[in-house]
Order: sequence, then structure tokens, then C-alpha cells
Amino acid sequence: MPTPPLTPLAAAVLLIDPPPERALEIECGDGDGVLFLAREFPSARVRGVDRSERAVRAATARVGLDPEGRVAFKAGRPRALPYPDGFFDLVAQVDGRPAVAEVARVLRPGGHLILARSGGEGGGLRERLLGWRLRRHGIESIATADAGDGSFSVGRLRGEDRAGRAD
Repeated sequence: MPTPPLTPLAAAVLLIDPPPERALEIECGDGDGVLFLAREFPSARVRGVDRSERAVRAATARVGLDPEGRVAFKAGRPRALPYPDGFFDLVAQVDGRPAVAEVARVLRPGGHLILARSGGEGGGLRERLLGWRLRRHGIESIATADAGDGSFSVGRLRGEDRAGRAD
């Protein structure tokens, strides 16, 4: 029996310290990952972005009562995220191909990146190329592991963390 698609994301968030103040899921679909991140990090503001207006409407409808505005969704493309530079402490993407330069742009120095796959094969030339692209944009690998039928990688953008400590 296959494991749930969010299993790799759930395993990866255990490595995120300190907890984020602002988190983003790219290509969020109907919002499962965003709602999961909001539950895992109850003090964070969590955003989701997806290129499909229909998916954004469906995800927004799932939020329900949110008087603090902690969870929100926007339409946008992974290569042109509708957020300012250095805005997020955590960026996550499940089963997508990351636009590394754009992720590094919206990620705060010291912030974390989670790339999760819900299934399929990892490794190979494509994974080595992704690792090279991440390093080129200042994102250093913290951990890579299998989780259920999938896998995850956690990276951190070089620079100072929120406490002002340099890498």
C-alpha cells in the first residue's frame, strides 16, 4: 500500500529549526501541503502559490474561518513568485521542479528549503544537477533521506539566521 503523498514533507519538517515565521509552498495544488505546514507551525503565516486559478480557488475554499489571516493562496508561476525578496523563512515544494534562482530570491538568509517527492526514483544526473544549481544560488544541503515511498531534501540559504548568527 503506497504511503500518503505528504509523508516526505512531514519527515522533512522535523529538521526545520527554528520554526519559520513565514512559509511558502510552491505549486500547492488544492492546499494539502499548506494546511499541513500551518498545523505543524502554528505561529507561522503560511502561503501557497499555484499557476492554476482553479486550484487556488479550491485551496482558498478549504481554509474556512481564519481570522488571523495565517493561511492564504495566490495564483503565480514558480519562476515569477508574487512575493518580495527575502520574505520567507521556509519554502517547500512537493513533486515539482524548483526554479532555484526564484526560490533563493524569496528565501530569507538562513531560511530553509524543502524539496519533497511523493514517489519515484531519486538520484542520477538530474539530482546531481539540481544539487549543483542549489549550491550555485547559496543553498547548502542539510539532509536528504527516503520517507515512505518518496524522499526529501532539506537545504538552507547561506547568510545570517533570524537570530543574527552567520553561517
